[in-house]
Amino acid sequence: MPITIDERYNSREATESEDPNTELLYVVQGTDDDLLVKGLVAATAPAFYDGLKRDSFTISTVGGGVWECSVRYVKLEDESQFTFDTGGGNQHISQSMTTVGRYAAPGEIAPDFQGAIGVNQDQIEGTDITVPVYNFTETHQIDDALVTGAYKAALFFLTGKVNDSPFKGFARGEVLFLGASGAKRGFEDWEITFRFAASPNVTDLHLGNIVVASKEGWHYLWIRFADEEDNAAKTLIKKPIAAYVEQVYEYGDFSGLGIGT
Repeated sequence: MPITIDERYNSREATESEDPNTELLYVVQGTDDDLLVKGLVAATAPAFYDGLKRDSFTISTVGGGVWECSVRYVKLEDESQFTFDTGGGNQHISQSMTTVGRYAAPGEIAPDFQGAIGVNQDQIEGTDITVPVYNFTETHQIDDALVTGAYKAALFFLTGKVNDSPFKGFARGEVLFLGASGAKRGFEDWEITFRFAASPNVTDLHLGNIVVASKEGWHYLWIRFADEEDNAAKTLIKKPIAAYVEQVYEYGDFSGLGIGT
């Protein structure tokens, strides 16, 4: 006798309230194996019905290989979690925005290095500064049917990429995806945490006599220096002569994360 599962005629009894629920009723015939019945119900009953989420199901035998099954649907609960911190990040710079003071020993003249930091002989030591970096995470419950091998691969390939279009209120190029971690909860959904860092885009950045028209948050900026004589101080100085903005991260389509944009 073949194994069959059919929805009963009196299925879909529903309660409409602040906590709505619905029951789908099935009858399984042709087996005495309870594990087979559970698997068949789990595979047949939809994960979502009428805006409600599958919560649980029960099975009971009536004998002769016949089983009565009830699947309960309840209101979707928003269990997403969000965290953030604005602790910033470190960046090594070799050029200041402006030199606010030069002070020389008696009888000496302080050379004008035009914003270069820590100039000693042929080296420019620079310094580490704190720059704006907004770190945030989002934790979402995602249905098991959506967490396929292809989806996991998409998370992998998007890690280490920046947004190619506006994302979560940030402009293109401002958000770096740091990766995701997840675990399956029960037999239905996954809890996945997504990690991001955001750095602001800037325009009209002044570095000494150099003006950088624009720089995206995760582009890398570096300065080229050249020797020049400071006639007043009678010494060679390191003069910034050019600024370069480099793309060091690939762009990615963050809609593939499946958590909205």
